Amino acid sequence: MNEIQEATSPATSLSGPAACVSKVELRVSCKALLDRDTLNKSDPCVILMVQTNGQWTELDRTEVIKSNLHPVFAKVFSLDYYFEEVQKLRFEVYDIHGTHSIGTRDDDFLGGVECTLGQIVAQKKMVKPLLLKYGKYAGKSTITVHAEEISGNNGYVELSFCAKKLDDKDLFSKSDPFLEIYRINDDDTEQLVHRTEVIKNNLNPVWEPFKVSLISLCSCDDERKLKCLVWDYDSRGKHDFIGEFYTTFRELQKISSGNKVTWDCVNPKYKQKKRNYKNSGVVILSELKLHRVYSFLDYIMGGCQIHFTVAIDFTASNGDPRNSCSLHYINPYQPNEYLKALIAVGEICQDYDSDKRFSALGFGARIPPNYEVSHDFAINFNPEDDECEEIQGVVEAYQNCLPKIQLYGPTNVSPIITRIAKLAAGDGNIKDASRYHILLILTDGVVTDMADTREAIVRASYQPLSIIIVGVGNADFTDMQILDGDDGVLRSPKGEPVLRDIVQFVPFRDFKTASPAALAKCVLAEVPKQVVEYYSHKAIAPMCPLRDLRTPILSPVATTPTE
Repeated sequence: MNEIQEATSPATSLSGPAACVSKVELRVSCKALLDRDTLNKSDPCVILMVQTNGQWTELDRTEVIKSNLHPVFAKVFSLDYYFEEVQKLRFEVYDIHGTHSIGTRDDDFLGGVECTLGQIVAQKKMVKPLLLKYGKYAGKSTITVHAEEISGNNGYVELSFCAKKLDDKDLFSKSDPFLEIYRINDDDTEQLVHRTEVIKNNLNPVWEPFKVSLISLCSCDDERKLKCLVWDYDSRGKHDFIGEFYTTFRELQKISSGNKVTWDCVNPKYKQKKRNYKNSGVVILSELKLHRVYSFLDYIMGGCQIHFTVAIDFTASNGDPRNSCSLHYINPYQPNEYLKALIAVGEICQDYDSDKRFSALGFGARIPPNYEVSHDFAINFNPEDDECEEIQGVVEAYQNCLPKIQLYGPTNVSPIITRIAKLAAGDGNIKDASRYHILLILTDGVVTDMADTREAIVRASYQPLSIIIVGVGNADFTDMQILDGDDGVLRSPKGEPVLRDIVQFVPFRDFKTASPAALAKCVLAEVPKQVVEYYSHKAIAPMCPLRDLRTPILSPVATTPTE
């Protein structure tokens, strides 16, 4: 791999499971670095370190730029940003010798700086002096870190460039060309967006396709000017200038309508001196793929309805509802744990369902008129319409149901999971993001039909469905953690893994002294991610409301995800 080739890596998280506020991209450059080499200038590389539990560990690093004391790195650091946390970072600059990893010699260290991600985000552009050991300044060396937020209403573009008949800058071989793309900012400064790899000994290079976020490329403004430079690579860092051209993202998108997008690669000095000068070669955009990245709110604001279903455990282990020790005891002064969990989760879900009607099911009871055991019945006893009006309607149906049934068993939940998964699948023709399902299962004990439940969850993971299980009472719920994929991928009895992690299990007792909002926040925390994962996997874009006030500046092609 070439010394100046950009290495891109997926977004790197600095934290645990807390809700991610947003993602940020960090771009790094340095000025006036110390010259550690005798014959050439230093070959700098920046390492990004993160502090966790008091220990510094390497998170990522830039490419190495040969023989340059004022490097502008093409590498983009992508990180999750959490407003509620102090995220400590350290940037260390080293002079790299050859391709081996960074050594421990002091003379390889060109300086470092510590800061927090919050400081960088607040300043957007942070400039700090580099320090050597013991707080000593590294001469006049500075590091500049630019931060840009990657919003949910953003996306990225994949570009493929090639060139024809570039000028030959070498005596004994052909040029070794690479391409740089700069964004022209509002203050007329230039920000490096991407640097391609070097194609050795070739005047007709075909560079590797690369991906760049739209916010980085043009700040989501398709008229923003882009400056593109073509160079002949020199190992000593003294690259020969071949030519340049200017364009915009709007012009790049002309390729989508079948037009050929080419530019004359012009050297201004040659144009002034040579009367018949036309260009120093031609640069061609051979392919453009535009990917929209949608957020949970994109789907919700696009018209996606969240359909909420609650399934309640009516097995005998709950105790006789007439007894005050029963988990189903109706206390006139305060709701029992079943009702507390139902109301806490339901009150949030109801905001995302326009008709405010919710399915309410029961399992593990003998039900009228024949008092046969059922693991899938409507608690309003209307098999044709199991929906209740708003959360209060579910509460009333639950209270009316209790005196009419006999608590029994066992604790089988696979029938209800299978039923809701089939409902979520519809008739198989649903191709839009119109409806997503949440199934809340409230149970007092360990699931009896564990094998069938695992199979049902694996099947359900292919549908627009999330499952929340709240353990009520003081039973040993250790086995229930298996259903929650946090400790490893859930598999069916035959070993087939879930397509998506769709189950969240929480014991209610962990929230007995907390507010209902705390329980709801915990059990619903993963739902937005699960919604986006499902529709992204299916390559389904949000539906468009009649009047979309959030239409991006980008042209219409941006609304269609490319897979």
